[in-house]
Amino acid sequence: MILSSPPTIRRGKSLYEQVYQALRSAILTGELAPADRLVETQLAEWLQVSRTPLREALRQLQQEGLVTADISGGLRVTTITAADARELYDCRLALECLAVTGACNHATPEQLQRIKACVMQAESIGALSPEKPDQLSPQQLLDVDYQFHHLIAESSGNQRLITLLDSLFDAMALLRIQTLKQNPNVLDIRLEHRQIYDAIANRDPEQATAAITSHLTASKQRVVREIESYQRE
Repeated sequence: MILSSPPTIRRGKSLYEQVYQALRSAILTGELAPADRLVETQLAEWLQVSRTPLREALRQLQQEGLVTADISGGLRVTTITAADARELYDCRLALECLAVTGACNHATPEQLQRIKACVMQAESIGALSPEKPDQLSPQQLLDVDYQFHHLIAESSGNQRLITLLDSLFDAMALLRIQTLKQNPNVLDIRLEHRQIYDAIANRDPEQATAAITSHLTASKQRVVREIESYQRE
């Protein structure tokens, strides 16, 4: 476990909440990588806090599935298995079919414009050369992907659906970081996002459902294949 400069912890705010957010961010950005052992003394020193708020934060992260206990009783950043990935994608597929149908019926012109902006940002990546300094990193590409799907959920007008998807997106971020670390090309979203957007913009729920199903099925196959590949090594 190699950590960068610690985040600033402000004493005037809830220490538990700040420690929780700092650790959650470190996990979801890959600074704390899947399978990394979480040693309380090291984390407390890094964050310059006592163990009480640290333990509360770790318990919360464990409840959310971002941290798991190993056979020795120690805590580690959760590693997503191929079986976990299949379950996550199956849940996403059910929920996001509802999201695109709702977006076809309820998305405002402003929301459609924001979804389109995400599509255009992803498409612009293809015009960039790996040698150029403005090439998006895997984490930035993940952010674009998240924004696209989150905006569609928001456009559905179904608040409970948004809440359910947000809980899945955290686990998906952990999964994507795990696979992108092995193969940065596993996240291919450009053409698939365009097809989903076009169907929503045309207010065609049948086509939108078909497009999101195709997108998530293809993504599931790529990710599961990648996990199985490096687990065999």
